[in-house]
Amino acid sequence: MKPSVSISGLVLLCLLYFASASVFYLAITTEYIRSDSLTNARLAIFLILAPIIVKYIIQLITIPFYTLVEKYQQSRFLLPTDYAVSVLIPAWNEEMGILKTLKSVLQTNYANLEVIVINDGSTDNTHQLVTDFINTYQTDPAATTQIKYFELPNGGKAKGLNYGLKHSSGEIIITIDADSVMEGNAITNILKRFTDKDVAAVAGNVIVGNRKKSIELMQQLEYLYGFFFKRADSIFNSVYIIGGAAAAYQKKVLDELGGFDEDIITEDIEMSTRILGAGYKTRYAADAVVHTEGPSNFKDLFNQRLRWKFGRLLTFIKHRHLFFSCSKKHSPYLTFMLLPLAVYAEFTLFFEALLLAVFYGYTFYTNDYIPLVFVISFISIVILIQIIVDSKTRFHSNLLILAPVAWIIFYIIDAVEFQALVRSLIRLKNKENVQWQKWVRVGLKTHLK
Repeated sequence: MKPSVSISGLVLLCLLYFASASVFYLAITTEYIRSDSLTNARLAIFLILAPIIVKYIIQLITIPFYTLVEKYQQSRFLLPTDYAVSVLIPAWNEEMGILKTLKSVLQTNYANLEVIVINDGSTDNTHQLVTDFINTYQTDPAATTQIKYFELPNGGKAKGLNYGLKHSSGEIIITIDADSVMEGNAITNILKRFTDKDVAAVAGNVIVGNRKKSIELMQQLEYLYGFFFKRADSIFNSVYIIGGAAAAYQKKVLDELGGFDEDIITEDIEMSTRILGAGYKTRYAADAVVHTEGPSNFKDLFNQRLRWKFGRLLTFIKHRHLFFSCSKKHSPYLTFMLLPLAVYAEFTLFFEALLLAVFYGYTFYTNDYIPLVFVISFISIVILIQIIVDSKTRFHSNLLILAPVAWIIFYIIDAVEFQALVRSLIRLKNKENVQWQKWVRVGLKTHLK
């Protein structure tokens, strides 16, 4: 599918380019006005953001070694080629995409595979679509993959996954959301990362497949930017967010840890954090690609991020013993940098509007646009590098046009995250929970039939 942008989207893009160009123009044409008091304010902002900046510097220095480290890991151990794999597909009212998801898993043509679909009390046409497909598939002489189907009363995604886990036979459990599409080599590439018995979970590379609207392009850019840094986390065996859209686990580890937590709405984040807490390793497979569908309007995006933020905060609370842990079974990269700075980033997000007001007040008053020029240039270069090194360079080439204005787009993303943070904190204060919000699917356009 070639992404298209509406007239309003083009107008918005032109305005964003005008803003970026204006910063460079002002940096060249205006004269700096010295202000000691505002300079101190700018220094204070820099010191507040310094821990996060240091984290990014460490990650950017580490990332170039990702491929070399992986080659070393894969050459050091004799890898099995015949893992028994069970793919779990939990579904709740997923009539729009469930068949594309199911077909994409089957078309990986992995030999030792079973597929388990768990219908979590759907009230739409999901049941009929899946049962009709299975009945047709089973009559095909060329069909070699066993498909198990379970229809359960609505009990939540984690409960459905645990039921599927109980009825699975694979050594490796892979989960994929029912609005996602798996690429043909995804399973094989994920399995390459299970290089030793301590690697308990592997995250796949999730990319946003719907790219027609501006809000969808924004999420495509966000996913590309965020998943890029998982390369550094992988080097330190510390990927603590393994999304359910593309996650793989050792079954024996899931069984050992008691399965997915049914009380935390982001059961995937909680599980990957719990795995690290138990002393296991987690890694990232950049070439194991799964396309997912991002929300196509802001209301649905707001609710999705509320669920993510709330579940993440609950996970941090539950596993607070990991923060600054000196245990030998825990990576210092995880316990002294990744987790503490994840919480610190939420703190700075809460006060971001104030920090930005001070920063831009200083910038406009003193005409010191050089720091902003540096930020724009740095982010643009990082995104360019991300596109070049990603396994789906051609797919992400549409984002090249967004690189010079990404700094503004990230402010929009921060605003979405801010509302999720505030709503989450209110719910925590009131001891309220977050329910799974169903949002309108448009369906991914794929080559699958």
